[in-house]
Amino acid sequence: LGKTHLLNAIGNYALVKDPNLKVRYVTSEEFTNEFIEALADTNQSSGQIKEFNRRYREVDVLLIDDIQFLSGKDATLEQFFHTFNTLHQANKRIVIASDVPPKDLQGFNERLISRFESGLTVDVKPPDLETRIAILRMIATMNGSNIPNDVFNLIAERFTENIRELEGALNRVTAMASLSNQPVTKALAEQTLQDFFTTDVEIKPADIITQVAKYFYLTFDDIVGRSRTKKIALARQIAMYLVRELTSMSLNDIGLVFGGKDHTTVMHSIEQVEQRMKKEAGANACFLCCITCCILRHYWCFFRKSQLHMPACRLKFQKESAINSFSVLR
Repeated sequence: LGKTHLLNAIGNYALVKDPNLKVRYVTSEEFTNEFIEALADTNQSSGQIKEFNRRYREVDVLLIDDIQFLSGKDATLEQFFHTFNTLHQANKRIVIASDVPPKDLQGFNERLISRFESGLTVDVKPPDLETRIAILRMIATMNGSNIPNDVFNLIAERFTENIRELEGALNRVTAMASLSNQPVTKALAEQTLQDFFTTDVEIKPADIITQVAKYFYLTFDDIVGRSRTKKIALARQIAMYLVRELTSMSLNDIGLVFGGKDHTTVMHSIEQVEQRMKKEAGANACFLCCITCCILRHYWCFFRKSQLHMPACRLKFQKESAINSFSVLR
């Protein structure tokens, strides 16, 4: 499901409605290459150009994909301009696909852009979750693969923008299952696709401190303040640890965020958390996972250095929000 699929669907629909129609689908690269070939032989150029024009100007429906790649190809754009005008004046149908709206096309002259804008412009939005799942099921059926629903859901939730990535993720999971002689499961899918489960969201220290405070029923000021009560001190240490893990801030900069603490204080806090995690891996790793998942807005543990990929933790997050899981795990 994308602009290329839609162009082909339009062509197929036109032929279903009227099998006698002349429908031609072409990419901008193919259009350019055919035009160059028509010009290549100087002895027969006149005849080849006539054949080129006949091929594109005597159709009922012209479908051209990725028009943006004609940018800067002045001779090809001039040829396409005259082709467009010929078809338009003959009341033929022209469907053009691009990755940007007409006004954002670079290297196109105004007269061509104005003609594009005179038509119906449609923004193709990414498919919703249900459509993505339906696409995955269709691909699995075509490939004869037996895929559980929770794997479909996992892939569809993580890959939202690009259908090729969606299909690639499913192919990667099924290939891994085949190579390792295992059934396709959610655990296998998570392991196979873990390199893709990253976040481009910029994590800010304030977000981390806010989530840690919420977890311990404290305030933001409690954590960055001077109180040394056991509960606040523990929360502060965890917040410092998470800031160090999830951002690129130096120890000195982290100290400044936490009320002007010295870098040695920050280092001591991080070491304390690491030691507690080693001694009580189950509980401490789990609540650190909870806080981090809430910060990152999806259900995955990002502590690669500590390798805290906790199955029990992921199980808790399967159908609950991270915030709601806190009360259970706390």
